[in-house]
Amino acid sequence: MPLQHVTLPDLPLTGGCQCGQVRYRITAQPYVFYLCHCKECQRHTSSAFGESLRLPAEDVSVEGKLKTFTRVSDGGNRREGHFCPVCGVRVVHGTQGAPMVNVKAGTLDDTRWLVPAGHIWTRSKQRFVEIGEHELAYETQPDDSYAALAARWREMLAKV
Repeated sequence: MPLQHVTLPDLPLTGGCQCGQVRYRITAQPYVFYLCHCKECQRHTSSAFGESLRLPAEDVSVEGKLKTFTRVSDGGNRREGHFCPVCGVRVVHGTQGAPMVNVKAGTLDDTRWLVPAGHIWTRSKQRFVEIGEHELAYETQPDDSYAALAARWREMLAKV
């Protein structure tokens, strides 16, 4: 299967929670878009995977009050999930103090353009999810700080 081309909409990208109390703006091209099949993403999305649009925290501005849930990951990092206290939709998550965050891509106002660069934590994916043989897939967390996924994403965004 050939690499799928992605056309990034004009910036800023906007989105928010289900009830509208939390809104955000993304002012720069995201570093990468991928699907995460870990148990945490399955649990907080009530679905088979989470959609993560990874980018520098400084490129996301949030309006509205968020609540934060903190847990320790299997790797020992403090992971924070930020969600609307009214409707409960998780909008952003990441590792405490890290320069990068993940915007939950399903909360974007326009999701029609999204095509993932790959998949992480596939060892816990649901059986019915099919990952193509040419898709980037990692059994756990990528050990290259998402470099291969980001390179694939840049290739997908390249002008045809």
